Amino acid sequence: MAPICRSKPAFSEKRQGRPESGYDKMKKLILLFLFICCPAFGADSAHTIVQKGREFHPGEVTINRGESLTFTNNDDFIHQIYSMSGNFSFDTEERAPGEYVTETFTEAGTFEVHCHIHPKMKLVVHVK
Repeated sequence: MAPICRSKPAFSEKRQGRPESGYDKMKKLILLFLFICCPAFGADSAHTIVQKGREFHPGEVTINRGESLTFTNNDDFIHQIYSMSGNFSFDTEERAPGEYVTETFTEAGTFEVHCHIHPKMKLVVHVK
């Protein structure tokens, strides 16, 4: 008699009634860390702007029209960023430390990004 071939059991079927292994716990912990602690992990580092020390890092960036910038608050206090221009503008909600927001630049031109809370903060965005 030929052996019966069976595909691997589905996750829910495999774990029913059995305790979770250390390997499974580690996988979940790594995924949770990547999902929660590294929100910009999947973003291109050239398109990530860090807010730290009441400054934008870098202070100037060039991107293509239609591309996005992810603003990550690595400061100890809230930030609320905005850009006001004739042909393109945005105004975000307050972002607490560790939070991020992504803005897509849909128009070509040069734009200044500031923080409502820290008016001396300035980022220059060149959009080709």
